[in-house]
Amino acid sequence: MEQVEYERMHAVEDRMWWYRGLRLLVADLLQRALERSKAAGCLLDAGCGTGGMLARLGPGIAGHPTAGLEYDPAAAALAAAKTGRPIAVGSVTEMPLRDGTISAYLSLDVLCHAGVEPGVALDEARRCLASNGIAIFNLPAYSWLLSAHDKRVHNVRRFTGGQARALLARHGFRVLMSTYWNTLLFPLMLLHRLIEKDDAESDVRDFPRWQDSLFSAALAVERAAIRCGMRLPFGGSLIIVAVRNG
Repeated sequence: MEQVEYERMHAVEDRMWWYRGLRLLVADLLQRALERSKAAGCLLDAGCGTGGMLARLGPGIAGHPTAGLEYDPAAAALAAAKTGRPIAVGSVTEMPLRDGTISAYLSLDVLCHAGVEPGVALDEARRCLASNGIAIFNLPAYSWLLSAHDKRVHNVRRFTGGQARALLARHGFRVLMSTYWNTLLFPLMLLHRLIEKDDAESDVRDFPRWQDSLFSAALAVERAAIRCGMRLPFGGSLIIVAVRNG
C-alpha cells in the first residue's frame, strides 16, 4: 500500500467497525484452533500492517508468543511501536524464518495484494509452520466486487470459497473451517459498489457513531452464528481456518 494508506489505517484501525469485527472473529477462531493444536512455536501475523491484530492478541495467545512480519519498513515501525512485539521487515514470499518454527500463521487480506504471488506465499507459510500448525486466512470475496478501494490498497484479486479451498489444498493445507462473513451488510456493500466512482476514496475511514455501532452489531451476530457452527453462504469477505498437512 502507499504510505498515505498505511497512515490512514494506523489512524482509524482501532476505531473502525470492520477492523474490530475482523479481529474479534480471528481471535476467537485462533484461540479455539490453538487449544486443539499440538504445534509448538510462536504465532506470526504475516503482513501485519500497522499492528492492529497483534495489539488485539497481545504478547501471547493459548501459550504461544506473538510476532509480526511486514514488508513496508514504515508500517513495521508503527506496528512495533503500537504492540511492543517483535516485527521483522520482509516479504511473505521469502520469510526470514527457519523451517517449522511457527505454530500459527495469520494472513489477513494479504494473498489478494498485487505484490504477493499467492502460491509462493502459501509454500513459504507451509515451510515455516510446524507440523499440524494452524493457518488463518481472511480474503476479500468475489472478483466482480473489485472496487476503487481495492485499487487504492493495491488489491488485484478476490476469491470464492471454492477457489480459496482449492488453492490451499494445492499447497499442502487441509481446510478445517471455511465461511463467508460480512453477510448481513452485503446488500449495502453491493449498493455502494454500484454507485461509487472510479476515483472514490478508500473505505478505511471513521464512520458516524450510530453507523459504526449498527455495523458492529451486525458483525457480532455473525460471529455468534459462526461460533455456533453456522457457515454463511455469501458475504463481502471469506475466512478460512486450515492446518498444515504433515
